[in-house]
Amino acid sequence: MIITTTDQIPNQDIQDILGIVKGNSVRARNLGRDAVALLKNVVGGELDEYTKLLYQSREQAMERLIEEAKNLNADAVINIRFSTAVVVQAASEILVYGTAVKLKSINNND
Repeated sequence: MIITTTDQIPNQDIQDILGIVKGNSVRARNLGRDAVALLKNVVGGELDEYTKLLYQSREQAMERLIEEAKNLNADAVINIRFSTAVVVQAASEILVYGTAVKLKSINNND
C-alpha cells in the first residue's frame, strides 16, 4: 500500500476516490514517565519517555489508517495529515487521515 502526503503519486493515475480513511490513538501519561519528565524539565534535555509514547501512538494510528484503507480495497492513501489534541489533562490523541484511492496502473495496467 502506498501512503503519501502528496495528492498525486508519480507515474500513477487515480481511478477512483474511495473516501476518507483515518486512524487514531489516545494515550495517557503515567506516573513513572511524569516523574522522569519533571526531572528533565529542571535539568533540560529531550523527554525520551514522551517521545517514545508519541512514536507508539503515531505508529498505532497509521496501522489503523492502513487497516481501514485495506477494508476499502484501496491501493493507496494520499494527502495524509496528522493532528494532535488533548483529550483530558493527562491524555492526548494522535489522528492521521487521508484519502483512500484505487490506482489505474495497479488495477488495469492501462
